[in-house]
Amino acid sequence: MKVPIIMLGSVSELQSYIDKTQLTEDLGGTLDYCHNRWLSRRTAIEGFAQKVKQTAQILQSFGTELAETELPNDVQSTSSLLATHTEKKDKMKEDIRLAVEQGDDILGSITKPVTENPEYKLNQDQLDNQTTVKRLLAQLYETESAFDEFWIKHQQKLEQCLHLRNFEQNFREVKAALDIVSERLSAFTDVGNSCSHVEHILKDLANFEEKSFETVAKARMLASECDAFIKNNHYALDSITPKCSELHNLCDAFTTEMERKRNVLNKSLELHGLLEKSMKWCDEGIYLLASQPVDKCQSQDGAESALQEIEKFLDTGAGNKIKELDKIYIEYERILNEDLKEHVQKVFLKQVSMEEMFQKRQVSLKKLAAKQMRPVQPVAPRPEAFVKSPCTSPGLQRDCVSNTESGVLRKVNYRRGKSEMSELHQSRGGSTMDDEENLAVLRQHVMNELIETERAYVEELLCVLEGYAAEMDNPLMAHLISPELQNKKDILFGNMEEIYHFHNRIFLRELENYVEYPELVGRCFLDQMEDFQIYEKYCQNKPRSESLWRQFSDSVFFQECQRKLDHKLSLDSYLLKPVQRITKYQLLLKEMLKYSKNCEGAEDLQEALNSILGILKAVNDSMHQIAITGYDGNLNELGKLLMQGSFNVWTDHKKGHSKVKDLARFKPMQRHLFLHEKAVLFCKKREENGEGYEKAPSYSYKHSLNMAAVGITENVKGDAKKFEIWYNAREEVYIIQAPTPEVKATWVNEIRKVLTSQLQACREASQHRTLEHTQSLPLPAASSCTSPSRNNVRNVKKMDERKADLTALEGYVTTVAPKYTEKGKGWAKTSHSLDASEENDGWSSAEEPLNSSDAEEEGGGGGGGNEMKLTPGKYTVVTDYEKGVSEEFAVKSGDVVQLIREGEDGLWYVKNLTTGREGWIPANNVLMLIGNSKSAQSLSSSESGTASSTLSTSSSCSDSCNASSTSFSDIKG
Repeated sequence: MKVPIIMLGSVSELQSYIDKTQLTEDLGGTLDYCHNRWLSRRTAIEGFAQKVKQTAQILQSFGTELAETELPNDVQSTSSLLATHTEKKDKMKEDIRLAVEQGDDILGSITKPVTENPEYKLNQDQLDNQTTVKRLLAQLYETESAFDEFWIKHQQKLEQCLHLRNFEQNFREVKAALDIVSERLSAFTDVGNSCSHVEHILKDLANFEEKSFETVAKARMLASECDAFIKNNHYALDSITPKCSELHNLCDAFTTEMERKRNVLNKSLELHGLLEKSMKWCDEGIYLLASQPVDKCQSQDGAESALQEIEKFLDTGAGNKIKELDKIYIEYERILNEDLKEHVQKVFLKQVSMEEMFQKRQVSLKKLAAKQMRPVQPVAPRPEAFVKSPCTSPGLQRDCVSNTESGVLRKVNYRRGKSEMSELHQSRGGSTMDDEENLAVLRQHVMNELIETERAYVEELLCVLEGYAAEMDNPLMAHLISPELQNKKDILFGNMEEIYHFHNRIFLRELENYVEYPELVGRCFLDQMEDFQIYEKYCQNKPRSESLWRQFSDSVFFQECQRKLDHKLSLDSYLLKPVQRITKYQLLLKEMLKYSKNCEGAEDLQEALNSILGILKAVNDSMHQIAITGYDGNLNELGKLLMQGSFNVWTDHKKGHSKVKDLARFKPMQRHLFLHEKAVLFCKKREENGEGYEKAPSYSYKHSLNMAAVGITENVKGDAKKFEIWYNAREEVYIIQAPTPEVKATWVNEIRKVLTSQLQACREASQHRTLEHTQSLPLPAASSCTSPSRNNVRNVKKMDERKADLTALEGYVTTVAPKYTEKGKGWAKTSHSLDASEENDGWSSAEEPLNSSDAEEEGGGGGGGNEMKLTPGKYTVVTDYEKGVSEEFAVKSGDVVQLIREGEDGLWYVKNLTTGREGWIPANNVLMLIGNSKSAQSLSSSESGTASSTLSTSSSCSDSCNASSTSFSDIKG
């Protein structure tokens, strides 16, 4: 087809061909059309359509991703996944919002002319564009709505998954906590051994229930959440439902078990209340029997009064005693373990025994109350012949038999006398039995008090340890403890836990084994006496504990602990309990010993009492010892502390200015002495300051004396309370004045024991070295002993008896104050106090002198007499001897022997230092053995000038032991 082409030269020519309504404004027409606008609008619509398509694809892809995502198994992953998906969803929603805004803008630009001019009509092209944009927007809204619906389901599933994971995690935690509290609850198996113990357990159970309430509340709340999941049709019902049931069962089981435990303990409290009422009733009954005076009950009125007291008391037993044992077993079957059942049996047997005692007492009292004064019956006197002599001959016997009246009379009198004697014997026997019964009752009363107070003591210690000491380590209470108090538990409580374990695990159980044998309880104390030493450590720490308590007594922590324990007294009262308890034992033992004088265990009770008093003394001494200040060394190296006390002390030393000596003699010093095994310490007592234990004095150390170089003089002239302690051959002399003669005697005896033990130790060491030296030499040939002399035979038994005395006397060294010689031989003159007596006894652990002053006077110093005087000492044997009383004793020429002491009948107890053997030898034989031999210990004239009148200690014990040729010996007492 051919189309004509017309070439136009102007707009007017164009308008001639086309109507103005069909031409745009730039061609002079009226048509509203702009090509650039159409292009931009068309481009915007196509871009919007592309945007809608991409958004739909992205939403589709995101939905697929969400649908294919696996749900995590833990809370953190689930929470993270939900946050990630929510973030992506929010981004997608933002893209949709922007796309919608874009479509709305395009649509607004299309309809703008109409908006500006309501009469304006859109052309076809504008109408098509409007329809296209509206369709795209509708498609976008539909896609967004579908995505929102899908997201809601997905988000719900994720949230349910998160709730499920939280629930599972909480379930595991709550179940573990429930298992723990259930296990702790199951540990409440003890039904108690007394009312106070059961009450303590009930209080612990209540505290435990209060602490476990939070755990049970969490479990029940979690179970409620679980029920809500089921109600909301959770997607994991198969997993949730069993856990929900388990939670309900655990909570119900815990509550049921708690209630059961409480009921059991209440039942136990009821039983123990009944048992304690019965025991108290029995104790009151026993006390009533013991308090009834036997002498007053001998009268009819006294017996009737005692009967009324007994009957009145028995009437009170209706509500106090155990009536039927079988009913008790049935009623309390579920709480009766072996120990409690045994306890019930013991209480019941005690009750039965007490009732039997009451019955016996009632029978006895009824007899006394019913006894009437027998009237005096007139009796015809018997013939004089029968009174003066019995019928011994047959004739007289016939006369006796033929006299019917006299026979009947004698028979009546015999029966009456027999009856009266029987009643008298029964009365006396009954009185003796009553006395024994009363003593047994009193012993049982003391034993009951001992055991009951011991149980209460153990419970109080446990209460302090759990209510105070354990709470100091409780993190929940840490904020109440001041920083200065932290880590001070050991100072505050000392070794109280050690004391508690000893009494709870050992001593209380041992005591309960003696409940039926109270008179033997001394053995229980003796068996455990070593363990009681732990109290010394506690008492030594007590001053530090009390000082710490005074600093923090107002602490909120202690107040809170006291409130929880419901104690009326503060902690310091309970910290004093161990000190009070250890002093209580000696009072109870004294009471028990008082009522057990003639019992089997009286000796053990006395020994136990002495041991407890010894522990109290050691504790008291140690409290003073720890107050010593200024001593540079270690006090423990001085050995055991034996004595301590305050004295007036005068000094009298060889060294020093005479004026100082004179001044010291008349002005005593106040000194506190501490006697140890190895030294005696002189201290000055300081002023007492502070409060409580801080009032205890302290002692400033001044000087000390080594016991190896100490001697004593027991009596000082003019004062029975004085004695002397001297040092290094009286270079230093201390005159000690005790408060009383008894204190002085105690100190002198103790010092004597120390010196004796040192002397014995040195002697044994010397004998050991001599024996070793002898064993290195060839043994002498054995020879048979001839028969002992008559004197020896007569004194064999006496000598055997004296050997024991010699053993006891060995180590005691007694000398008489010297009588100074003019020739300078024997003992030399020494300085002595004006108050010192010339008859003082000296004691020392150093080597003793050979001869006494009496021996010197008789011997004439140079030995001028023809007959030699035997004195104790060491001599060299000049001839063989094999005729000792002991067949094993024999000496050879050259042996060194020691004359130890002179016995009776001219016998000397001799020791062969070469062989180590000992025996009794007649004095004549001794003279023959040693001849003119001089003692190995004799002092020369030059040596005698330095000897002391009393036992010198210039050579220490160790020096004496190092000399193999010298040993200690006893001077005759």
